[in-house]
Amino acid sequence: MQEMPVSRLDPPSWPQAAAPAAPVAPAASAPAGTSPMTTLGYALFATRWLQAPLYFGLVAAQGVYVYKFFSELWKLVEHVISGRVDETHVMLAVLKLVDVVMIANLLIMVIVGGYETFVSRIGLQGHRDQPEWLSHVNSNVLKVKLATAIVGISSVHLLQMFVDVHHTPEHDLLWGTVIHMAFIVSALILAYMSGPMNAHEHGSRAAHGKGDGQAASPPGSRTEGAGDGWDDGDGSGYGDGSRHGDNWGRGDSRGSGDDWGSGDSRGHGDDRGSGGTAEEAAATLVLPRQAASERAVAGTEARIAAAGFPARKELEAFDATHLRAPDPLVLDRLGRLDFVARRENVVFLGGPGTGKTHLAVALGVRACEAGKRVLFAPAPEWGARLRRAKAAGRLADELAALDAYALLVVDELGYVPFDPESANLFFQLVAHRYERASMIVTSDRPFGRWGEVFGDAGIASATVDRLVHHAEVVTLEGDSYRTRGLAGATAGGWPGLDG
Repeated sequence: MQEMPVSRLDPPSWPQAAAPAAPVAPAASAPAGTSPMTTLGYALFATRWLQAPLYFGLVAAQGVYVYKFFSELWKLVEHVISGRVDETHVMLAVLKLVDVVMIANLLIMVIVGGYETFVSRIGLQGHRDQPEWLSHVNSNVLKVKLATAIVGISSVHLLQMFVDVHHTPEHDLLWGTVIHMAFIVSALILAYMSGPMNAHEHGSRAAHGKGDGQAASPPGSRTEGAGDGWDDGDGSGYGDGSRHGDNWGRGDSRGSGDDWGSGDSRGHGDDRGSGGTAEEAAATLVLPRQAASERAVAGTEARIAAAGFPARKELEAFDATHLRAPDPLVLDRLGRLDFVARRENVVFLGGPGTGKTHLAVALGVRACEAGKRVLFAPAPEWGARLRRAKAAGRLADELAALDAYALLVVDELGYVPFDPESANLFFQLVAHRYERASMIVTSDRPFGRWGEVFGDAGIASATVDRLVHHAEVVTLEGDSYRTRGLAGATAGGWPGLDG
């Protein structure tokens, strides 16, 4: 097949991005050719597996609480059947059961969240029962959740004391209340501190992205800037975002990371206590918020410009009246971007003019608005880009650089068949991102005909297998919105030509 012309995905070299961390095997060995200090670092990092038995020990402790729960439940049932308990005793027994359950909840939070945070990732992506809090857990979040759980357990203990107040010494009530208030104060302090800590963490990520994104680049090269590989994208460097013909950017590599927490919009200490009016004081407080909002909008626009969309589309503007399928609720669900958080894929299948590209671009724009880095291109351009990377001996680096993007959009798969090399390389791209990051693919052909696109039924089958394993496949059924008025025009004739 003739070599594809140079396009907007035609850089001489692409900046490297830090790939998202993958689960590390217990035997974490250093790559060949690393220095002794690096080898020592790998060895120290591998010692985290010493914590694994501790979490399994907590699993055993949870089993003890399960036994205790059913033991207490059996005692309660026995006493109720024998008629030896009154309402107070029933309430105390139920509170004891609630207490056991809350402690078990605390344990599972420590087991799952602690193991995920400090030992190794747990491959729950795509699992229908994945806990909501696990997708954004970190040491800060875990501490706050543990503190609130302890407050809840303490509340149940204190309620037990007051329910059985006639048999509880006054000394115990006093100290129980004091200890409970201490837990509440501690939880409030932790929650208050977690805000600045998270802000500082985001700010350092953004500053790191700015530093990485300002690497020098030759004129005319596309310099999206790898940032630090964080999906929030505000730390990513980017070119000037303009598209001149088939070239992207200008190589000036402006980093938007400095948008995070810039000191010039904070402070204004000389205005405080200097006799200023209340309106001036209010303006002093509002200005940093406005500046932060403007920076967020600028960051979003930068991500959208860098994504390479052919035009800006919005999900709300999609006209589904010409479609018989899918249900609009499916599109609403996709618009929540849960599939990106779960590192799943979306495949839009349908004939020309059914809106596949509109939906793919709209979801990509929404991901940019959510702080994710996105890259869009038609399928032939992806094939040409991967061929160039392989010819330059940097295919592995190219695939790793793409890990910095939470979402890749492959449009119009099937309109132009792949040559054998491009088909093989596209399979490698899909396999590399499998359960690692999300893709959106649009095609006018059902999966059974993808062999015509790849020129090899085996490669087509393997690609489909990995692409749709964790994917939402949406079939768009309907007439082309571009030609839906054509039949009436040809049947009725053009206005003014009948007489």
